[in-house]
Amino acid sequence: MIDLSLLRENPDAIRASQRARGADESLVEKAGQLDAQRRTLLTHFEDLRAEQNSHGKLVASAPKEDKPALIAQGQELASKVKAADAKAEEMLVELNKVLLSIENVVIEGVPAGGEENFVVIKEVGQKPEFSFAPKDHTQLGEDLDIIDIARGAKIAGSRFYFLKGVGARLELAMMQLALDQATEAGFTALITPTLVRPEVMQGTGFLGEHAAEVYYLPADDLYLTGTSEVALAGYHSDEILDDLSTPARYAGWSTCYRREAGSHGKDTKGILRVHQFNKLEMFSYCRPEDAEAEHQKLMAWQEQMLQKCELPYRVIDVAAGDLGSSAARKFDIEAWVPTQENYRELTSTSNCTTFQARRLNTRYRDENGKPKTAATLNGTLATTRWLVAILENHQQADGSVLIPKALRPYLGGLERITAKA
Repeated sequence: MIDLSLLRENPDAIRASQRARGADESLVEKAGQLDAQRRTLLTHFEDLRAEQNSHGKLVASAPKEDKPALIAQGQELASKVKAADAKAEEMLVELNKVLLSIENVVIEGVPAGGEENFVVIKEVGQKPEFSFAPKDHTQLGEDLDIIDIARGAKIAGSRFYFLKGVGARLELAMMQLALDQATEAGFTALITPTLVRPEVMQGTGFLGEHAAEVYYLPADDLYLTGTSEVALAGYHSDEILDDLSTPARYAGWSTCYRREAGSHGKDTKGILRVHQFNKLEMFSYCRPEDAEAEHQKLMAWQEQMLQKCELPYRVIDVAAGDLGSSAARKFDIEAWVPTQENYRELTSTSNCTTFQARRLNTRYRDENGKPKTAATLNGTLATTRWLVAILENHQQADGSVLIPKALRPYLGGLERITAKA
Protein backbone atom coordinates (compact mmCIF):
# COMPACT_ATOMS: atom_id res chain seq x y z
CA MET A 1 0.00 0.00 0.00
CA ILE A 2 1.28 3.45 -0.85
CA ASP A 3 2.10 5.97 1.86
CA LEU A 4 -0.83 8.35 2.53
CA SER A 5 1.57 11.18 3.31
CA LEU A 6 3.06 10.80 -0.18
CA LEU A 7 -0.43 10.86 -1.69
CA ARG A 8 -1.15 14.14 0.11
CA GLU A 9 2.21 15.82 -0.42
CA ASN A 10 3.33 14.59 -3.84
CA PRO A 11 0.56 12.88 -5.82
CA ASP A 12 2.45 13.67 -9.04
CA ALA A 13 5.15 11.15 -8.03
CA ILE A 14 2.51 8.44 -7.77
CA ARG A 15 0.95 9.48 -11.09
CA ALA A 16 4.36 9.31 -12.77
CA SER A 17 4.91 5.82 -11.32
CA GLN A 18 1.53 4.62 -12.57
CA ARG A 19 2.29 6.12 -15.98
CA ALA A 20 5.69 4.36 -16.16
CA ARG A 21 3.98 1.07 -15.30
CA GLY A 22 1.22 1.60 -17.86
CA ALA A 23 -1.25 1.53 -14.94
CA ASP A 24 -4.34 3.63 -14.24
CA GLU A 25 -3.36 7.19 -13.26
CA SER A 26 -6.95 8.16 -12.42
CA LEU A 27 -6.76 6.02 -9.27
CA VAL A 28 -4.46 8.65 -7.73
CA GLU A 29 -7.03 11.40 -8.18
CA LYS A 30 -9.78 9.15 -6.84
CA ALA A 31 -7.71 8.21 -3.78
CA GLY A 32 -6.97 11.88 -3.10
CA GLN A 33 -10.64 12.78 -3.23
CA LEU A 34 -11.65 9.92 -0.93
CA ASP A 35 -8.88 10.82 1.51
CA ALA A 36 -10.07 14.45 1.63
CA GLN A 37 -13.67 13.35 2.16
CA ARG A 38 -12.64 10.98 4.93
CA ARG A 39 -10.67 13.71 6.71
CA THR A 40 -13.70 15.99 6.54
CA LEU A 41 -15.87 13.24 8.01
CA LEU A 42 -13.32 12.58 10.74
CA THR A 43 -13.25 16.26 11.67
CA HIS A 44 -17.04 16.28 11.90
CA PHE A 45 -16.97 13.12 14.03
CA GLU A 46 -14.34 14.56 16.37
CA ASP A 47 -16.27 17.84 16.73
CA LEU A 48 -19.42 15.92 17.62
CA ARG A 49 -17.54 13.75 20.10
CA ALA A 50 -16.06 16.85 21.77
CA GLU A 51 -19.55 18.32 22.00
CA GLN A 52 -20.78 15.03 23.48
CA ASN A 53 -18.03 15.07 26.13
CA SER A 54 -18.84 18.67 27.08
CA HIS A 55 -22.52 17.84 27.24
CA GLY A 56 -21.77 14.89 29.54
CA LYS A 57 -20.06 17.24 32.00
CA LEU A 58 -23.06 19.59 31.80
CA VAL A 59 -25.44 16.74 32.65
CA ALA A 60 -23.32 15.71 35.62
CA SER A 61 -23.42 19.22 37.14
CA ALA A 62 -27.03 20.14 36.22
CA PRO A 63 -29.86 20.43 38.77
CA LYS A 64 -31.98 17.32 39.14
CA GLU A 65 -35.01 18.87 37.45
CA ASP A 66 -32.97 19.72 34.29
CA LYS A 67 -31.35 16.30 33.88
CA PRO A 68 -34.12 14.49 31.91
CA ALA A 69 -34.05 17.04 29.09
CA LEU A 70 -30.26 17.12 29.03
CA ILE A 71 -30.06 13.31 29.00
CA ALA A 72 -32.42 13.23 26.00
CA GLN A 73 -30.19 15.74 24.23
CA GLY A 74 -27.19 13.58 25.12
CA GLN A 75 -28.83 10.53 23.59
CA GLU A 76 -29.48 12.46 20.40
CA LEU A 77 -25.86 13.58 20.35
CA ALA A 78 -24.71 9.97 20.89
CA SER A 79 -26.71 8.89 17.83
CA LYS A 80 -25.10 11.64 15.76
CA VAL A 81 -21.62 10.62 16.96
CA LYS A 82 -22.29 6.99 16.10
CA ALA A 83 -23.59 7.88 12.64
CA ALA A 84 -20.62 10.17 11.95
CA ASP A 85 -18.19 7.45 13.03
CA ALA A 86 -19.91 4.93 10.75
CA LYS A 87 -19.68 7.30 7.77
CA ALA A 88 -15.96 7.88 8.39
CA GLU A 89 -15.39 4.12 8.60
CA GLU A 90 -17.33 3.54 5.37
CA MET A 91 -15.19 6.13 3.64
CA LEU A 92 -12.04 4.46 4.98
CA VAL A 93 -13.16 1.15 3.45
CA GLU A 94 -13.68 2.87 0.09
CA LEU A 95 -10.33 4.63 0.35
CA ASN A 96 -8.50 1.38 1.16
CA LYS A 97 -10.05 -0.34 -1.85
CA VAL A 98 -8.52 2.28 -4.10
CA LEU A 99 -5.21 2.39 -2.24
CA LEU A 100 -4.88 -1.41 -2.53
CA SER A 101 -5.27 -1.12 -6.31
CA ILE A 102 -2.45 1.44 -6.68
CA GLU A 103 0.89 -0.27 -7.31
CA ASN A 104 4.11 0.48 -5.47
CA VAL A 105 5.85 3.69 -6.48
CA VAL A 106 8.81 2.82 -8.69
CA ILE A 107 12.28 3.99 -7.73
CA GLU A 108 13.85 6.73 -9.82
CA GLY A 109 15.86 5.27 -12.68
CA VAL A 110 13.69 2.19 -13.29
CA PRO A 111 13.14 1.82 -17.06
CA ALA A 112 9.65 2.75 -18.23
CA GLY A 113 7.63 0.38 -20.38
CA GLY A 114 6.74 -3.29 -20.47
CA GLU A 115 8.42 -6.69 -20.50
CA GLU A 116 10.58 -5.95 -23.53
CA ASN A 117 11.91 -2.62 -22.21
CA PHE A 118 14.41 -4.01 -19.67
CA VAL A 119 17.98 -2.70 -19.55
CA VAL A 120 20.94 -5.09 -19.50
CA ILE A 121 23.27 -4.16 -16.65
CA LYS A 122 26.00 -6.73 -17.35
CA GLU A 123 26.82 -10.13 -18.83
CA VAL A 124 29.04 -12.56 -16.94
CA GLY A 125 30.69 -15.84 -17.96
CA GLN A 126 31.53 -17.63 -21.17
CA LYS A 127 28.77 -19.24 -23.19
CA PRO A 128 29.60 -22.87 -24.00
CA GLU A 129 30.64 -23.81 -27.53
CA PHE A 130 29.75 -27.36 -28.52
CA SER A 131 31.35 -29.52 -31.17
CA PHE A 132 28.09 -31.48 -31.32
CA ALA A 133 24.37 -30.76 -31.50
CA PRO A 134 23.40 -29.99 -27.90
CA LYS A 135 20.33 -31.64 -26.39
CA ASP A 136 17.70 -29.71 -24.52
CA HIS A 137 17.16 -30.41 -20.83
CA THR A 138 14.09 -32.56 -21.51
CA GLN A 139 16.03 -34.93 -23.76
CA LEU A 140 18.98 -34.98 -21.37
CA GLY A 141 16.66 -35.73 -18.46
CA GLU A 142 15.09 -38.66 -20.29
CA ASP A 143 18.36 -40.04 -21.64
CA LEU A 144 20.02 -39.86 -18.21
CA ASP A 145 16.87 -41.16 -16.48
CA ILE A 146 16.78 -38.23 -14.05
CA ILE A 147 13.57 -36.44 -15.15
CA ASP A 148 10.31 -38.27 -15.82
CA ILE A 149 7.77 -35.90 -17.36
CA ALA A 150 5.50 -38.58 -18.85
CA ARG A 151 4.70 -40.15 -15.49
CA GLY A 152 4.34 -36.72 -13.87
CA ALA A 153 1.66 -35.87 -16.45
CA LYS A 154 0.05 -39.28 -15.97
CA ILE A 155 -0.55 -38.78 -12.26
CA ALA A 156 -1.08 -34.98 -12.07
CA GLY A 157 -1.57 -33.57 -15.58
CA SER A 158 0.53 -31.29 -17.74
CA ARG A 159 3.42 -29.30 -16.24
CA PHE A 160 4.07 -31.84 -13.51
CA TYR A 161 7.10 -34.12 -13.40
CA PHE A 162 9.23 -36.45 -11.32
CA LEU A 163 12.85 -35.75 -10.51
CA LYS A 164 14.48 -39.15 -10.30
CA GLY A 165 17.72 -40.61 -8.94
CA VAL A 166 20.59 -38.19 -9.46
CA GLY A 167 18.10 -35.60 -10.71
CA ALA A 168 16.38 -35.49 -7.33
CA ARG A 169 19.73 -35.50 -5.52
CA LEU A 170 21.04 -32.71 -7.76
CA GLU A 171 18.16 -30.43 -6.82
CA LEU A 172 18.64 -31.15 -3.13
CA ALA A 173 22.38 -30.53 -3.51
CA MET A 174 21.69 -27.17 -5.12
CA MET A 175 19.26 -26.20 -2.37
CA GLN A 176 21.69 -27.25 0.35
CA LEU A 177 24.52 -25.30 -1.27
CA ALA A 178 22.28 -22.23 -1.38
CA LEU A 179 21.16 -22.72 2.23
CA ASP A 180 24.77 -23.05 3.41
CA GLN A 181 25.68 -19.85 1.58
CA ALA A 182 22.70 -18.03 3.08
CA THR A 183 23.52 -19.27 6.58
CA GLU A 184 27.12 -18.08 6.22
CA ALA A 185 25.76 -14.66 5.18
CA GLY A 186 23.70 -14.43 8.37
CA PHE A 187 20.29 -15.57 7.17
CA THR A 188 18.06 -17.56 9.51
CA ALA A 189 16.80 -20.72 7.81
CA LEU A 190 13.05 -21.33 7.77
CA ILE A 191 10.93 -24.09 6.26
CA THR A 192 7.72 -22.17 5.66
CA PRO A 193 4.01 -23.00 5.45
CA THR A 194 2.78 -23.27 1.88
CA LEU A 195 -0.83 -22.47 2.78
CA VAL A 196 -1.62 -18.94 3.94
CA ARG A 197 -4.64 -16.87 4.90
CA PRO A 198 -6.17 -14.37 2.46
CA GLU A 199 -4.96 -11.32 4.42
CA VAL A 200 -1.35 -12.50 4.11
CA MET A 201 -1.67 -13.17 0.38
CA GLN A 202 -3.36 -9.78 -0.06
CA GLY A 203 -0.73 -8.09 2.06
CA THR A 204 2.12 -9.22 -0.15
CA GLY A 205 0.35 -7.99 -3.29
CA PHE A 206 -0.33 -11.34 -4.95
CA LEU A 207 -4.11 -10.96 -5.20
CA GLY A 208 -4.01 -8.15 -7.74
CA GLU A 209 -3.72 -8.61 -11.49
CA HIS A 210 -1.98 -11.99 -11.08
CA ALA A 211 -4.59 -13.52 -8.78
CA ALA A 212 -5.45 -16.02 -11.52
CA GLU A 213 -2.01 -17.57 -11.04
CA VAL A 214 -2.76 -18.53 -7.42
CA TYR A 215 -4.29 -21.82 -6.28
CA TYR A 216 -7.16 -21.27 -3.84
CA LEU A 217 -8.81 -23.80 -1.49
CA PRO A 218 -12.30 -22.39 -0.91
CA ALA A 219 -13.32 -25.01 1.66
CA ASP A 220 -10.49 -23.81 3.91
CA ASP A 221 -10.24 -20.19 2.73
CA LEU A 222 -6.51 -20.68 2.23
CA TYR A 223 -4.12 -20.02 -0.66
CA LEU A 224 -1.24 -22.17 -1.88
CA THR A 225 1.83 -19.98 -2.13
CA GLY A 226 3.79 -19.53 -5.35
CA THR A 227 6.84 -18.46 -3.34
CA SER A 228 7.87 -18.55 0.30
CA GLU A 229 8.09 -14.76 0.03
CA VAL A 230 4.42 -14.73 1.04
CA ALA A 231 4.94 -16.58 4.32
CA LEU A 232 8.18 -14.70 5.00
CA ALA A 233 6.47 -11.33 4.46
CA GLY A 234 3.76 -12.36 6.90
CA TYR A 235 6.20 -13.71 9.48
CA HIS A 236 6.42 -10.39 11.34
CA SER A 237 2.97 -9.03 10.45
CA ASP A 238 1.34 -6.96 13.22
CA GLU A 239 4.68 -6.83 15.04
CA ILE A 240 7.17 -4.14 15.98
CA LEU A 241 10.79 -5.24 15.55
CA ASP A 242 13.07 -3.83 18.21
CA ASP A 243 16.04 -3.05 16.02
CA LEU A 244 16.78 -3.03 12.29
CA SER A 245 20.17 -1.34 12.37
CA THR A 246 21.19 -4.70 10.91
CA PRO A 247 18.53 -6.14 8.55
CA ALA A 248 16.58 -9.17 9.74
CA ARG A 249 17.29 -11.80 7.08
CA TYR A 250 15.51 -15.11 6.50
CA ALA A 251 16.04 -17.92 3.99
CA GLY A 252 12.77 -19.75 3.35
CA TRP A 253 12.74 -23.22 1.79
CA SER A 254 9.41 -24.40 0.43
CA THR A 255 7.53 -26.12 -2.33
CA CYS A 256 5.77 -23.56 -4.54
CA TYR A 257 2.58 -23.79 -6.61
CA ARG A 258 1.56 -21.68 -9.59
CA ARG A 259 -1.37 -22.13 -11.94
CA GLU A 260 0.51 -20.39 -14.78
CA ALA A 261 -2.93 -19.42 -16.07
CA GLY A 262 -1.58 -16.47 -18.03
CA SER A 263 1.34 -18.20 -19.74
CA HIS A 264 -0.69 -18.92 -22.89
CA GLY A 265 1.06 -22.14 -23.82
CA LYS A 266 4.61 -20.83 -23.29
CA ASP A 267 7.33 -23.26 -22.21
CA THR A 268 5.00 -26.22 -21.91
CA LYS A 269 7.86 -28.61 -22.65
CA GLY A 270 10.19 -29.68 -19.86
CA ILE A 271 10.49 -28.13 -16.39
CA LEU A 272 11.04 -24.45 -17.20
CA ARG A 273 7.48 -23.36 -16.45
CA VAL A 274 5.65 -25.81 -14.18
CA HIS A 275 2.89 -25.88 -11.59
CA GLN A 276 5.01 -27.19 -8.70
CA PHE A 277 8.65 -26.63 -7.83
CA ASN A 278 11.01 -26.08 -4.92
CA LYS A 279 12.69 -22.81 -4.06
CA LEU A 280 14.97 -21.19 -1.51
CA GLU A 281 14.00 -17.54 -1.06
CA MET A 282 15.95 -14.81 0.69
CA PHE A 283 13.88 -12.22 2.53
CA SER A 284 15.03 -9.07 4.33
CA TYR A 285 13.39 -6.62 6.71
CA CYS A 286 15.32 -3.38 6.96
CA ARG A 287 15.04 0.36 7.51
CA PRO A 288 13.70 2.15 4.40
CA GLU A 289 16.90 4.18 4.05
CA ASP A 290 18.90 0.92 3.88
CA ALA A 291 16.71 -0.82 1.30
CA GLU A 292 18.62 0.05 -1.88
CA ALA A 293 21.95 -1.06 -0.38
CA GLU A 294 20.29 -4.29 0.83
CA HIS A 295 18.96 -4.84 -2.69
CA GLN A 296 22.49 -4.77 -4.07
CA LYS A 297 23.61 -7.29 -1.44
CA LEU A 298 20.81 -9.72 -2.32
CA MET A 299 21.76 -9.51 -5.98
CA ALA A 300 25.44 -10.12 -5.15
CA TRP A 301 24.53 -13.28 -3.21
CA GLN A 302 22.49 -14.49 -6.18
CA GLU A 303 25.43 -13.91 -8.50
CA GLN A 304 27.65 -15.94 -6.17
CA MET A 305 25.29 -18.90 -6.55
CA LEU A 306 25.19 -18.59 -10.34
CA GLN A 307 28.97 -18.53 -10.39
CA LYS A 308 29.19 -21.57 -8.09
CA CYS A 309 26.97 -23.40 -10.57
CA GLU A 310 29.36 -22.25 -13.35
CA LEU A 311 26.61 -20.69 -15.46
CA PRO A 312 26.92 -17.80 -17.92
CA TYR A 313 24.33 -15.15 -17.09
CA ARG A 314 23.21 -11.57 -17.48
CA VAL A 315 21.64 -9.12 -15.02
CA ILE A 316 18.75 -6.95 -16.18
CA ASP A 317 16.96 -3.95 -14.70
CA VAL A 318 13.29 -4.87 -15.15
CA ALA A 319 11.01 -2.23 -16.69
CA ALA A 320 8.26 -0.65 -14.60
CA GLY A 321 5.39 -2.39 -16.40
CA ASP A 322 6.89 -5.81 -15.65
CA LEU A 323 7.66 -5.32 -11.95
CA GLY A 324 4.50 -6.70 -10.39
CA SER A 325 2.47 -4.57 -8.01
CA SER A 326 4.73 -4.88 -4.94
CA ALA A 327 8.18 -4.18 -6.35
CA ALA A 328 9.57 -0.66 -6.65
CA ARG A 329 12.59 -2.08 -8.47
CA LYS A 330 13.53 -5.57 -9.60
CA PHE A 331 16.68 -7.10 -11.00
CA ASP A 332 16.43 -10.41 -12.87
CA ILE A 333 19.37 -12.72 -13.41
CA GLU A 334 19.01 -14.81 -16.53
CA ALA A 335 21.17 -17.81 -17.39
CA TRP A 336 22.12 -18.79 -20.91
CA VAL A 337 20.11 -21.75 -22.23
CA PRO A 338 22.08 -23.15 -25.20
CA THR A 339 19.29 -24.93 -27.07
CA GLN A 340 17.10 -21.83 -26.94
CA GLU A 341 20.05 -19.57 -27.83
CA ASN A 342 18.68 -17.12 -25.31
CA TYR A 343 18.92 -16.02 -21.71
CA ARG A 344 16.12 -17.23 -19.43
CA GLU A 345 15.26 -15.96 -15.97
CA LEU A 346 16.59 -18.09 -13.13
CA THR A 347 16.23 -15.65 -10.28
CA SER A 348 14.99 -12.19 -9.42
CA THR A 349 15.33 -9.83 -6.48
CA SER A 350 12.82 -7.11 -5.62
CA ASN A 351 12.91 -4.04 -3.44
CA CYS A 352 9.34 -3.66 -2.16
CA THR A 353 10.18 -0.58 -0.06
CA THR A 354 7.44 -0.12 2.58
CA PHE A 355 4.61 -1.37 0.34
CA GLN A 356 4.17 -4.86 1.83
CA ALA A 357 5.05 -3.90 5.41
CA ARG A 358 2.45 -1.13 5.42
CA ARG A 359 -0.23 -3.61 4.33
CA LEU A 360 0.91 -6.20 6.88
CA ASN A 361 1.54 -3.68 9.67
CA THR A 362 5.18 -4.59 10.14
CA ARG A 363 7.15 -1.91 11.96
CA TYR A 364 10.42 -1.34 13.78
CA ARG A 365 11.63 1.07 16.44
CA ASP A 366 13.98 3.81 15.34
CA GLU A 367 16.84 5.16 17.47
CA ASN A 368 14.31 7.21 19.46
CA GLY A 369 12.05 4.23 20.07
CA LYS A 370 9.38 5.51 17.68
CA PRO A 371 7.58 2.85 15.58
CA LYS A 372 8.11 3.23 11.82
CA THR A 373 7.12 1.12 8.81
CA ALA A 374 9.83 -1.32 7.73
CA ALA A 375 11.01 -2.04 4.20
CA THR A 376 10.97 -5.56 2.73
CA LEU A 377 13.04 -7.18 0.01
CA ASN A 378 13.16 -10.65 -1.51
CA GLY A 379 15.36 -12.66 -3.83
CA THR A 380 15.50 -16.24 -5.04
CA LEU A 381 18.72 -18.10 -4.27
CA ALA A 382 17.93 -21.45 -5.90
CA THR A 383 14.97 -23.13 -7.58
CA THR A 384 14.11 -26.20 -9.64
CA ARG A 385 14.36 -24.18 -12.87
CA TRP A 386 18.12 -23.92 -12.37
CA LEU A 387 18.42 -27.57 -13.40
CA VAL A 388 17.53 -26.53 -16.95
CA ALA A 389 20.62 -24.33 -17.24
CA ILE A 390 22.91 -26.70 -15.33
CA LEU A 391 22.06 -29.68 -17.54
CA GLU A 392 22.25 -27.82 -20.83
CA ASN A 393 25.41 -25.80 -20.18
CA HIS A 394 27.39 -28.70 -18.72
CA GLN A 395 26.44 -31.44 -21.19
CA GLN A 396 29.23 -33.40 -22.91
CA ALA A 397 29.64 -34.99 -26.33
CA ASP A 398 29.09 -38.49 -24.90
CA GLY A 399 25.68 -37.49 -23.52
CA SER A 400 26.85 -37.13 -19.92
CA VAL A 401 26.61 -33.96 -17.81
CA LEU A 402 29.46 -32.61 -15.70
CA ILE A 403 28.41 -31.58 -12.20
CA PRO A 404 29.65 -28.13 -11.12
CA LYS A 405 32.48 -28.50 -8.61
CA ALA A 406 30.66 -26.64 -5.84
CA LEU A 407 27.82 -29.17 -5.93
CA ARG A 408 29.95 -32.33 -5.86
CA PRO A 409 30.49 -32.48 -2.07
CA TYR A 410 26.70 -32.63 -1.65
CA LEU A 411 26.56 -35.60 -4.04
CA GLY A 412 29.22 -37.75 -2.38
CA GLY A 413 31.90 -36.50 -4.75
CA LEU A 414 30.00 -37.47 -7.92
CA GLU A 415 31.57 -35.64 -10.87
CA ARG A 416 29.39 -36.65 -13.80
CA ILE A 417 25.85 -37.80 -14.55
CA THR A 418 25.94 -40.67 -17.02
CA ALA A 419 23.26 -42.78 -18.66
CA LYS A 420 22.50 -46.08 -17.00
CA ALA A 421 23.88 -49.14 -18.81
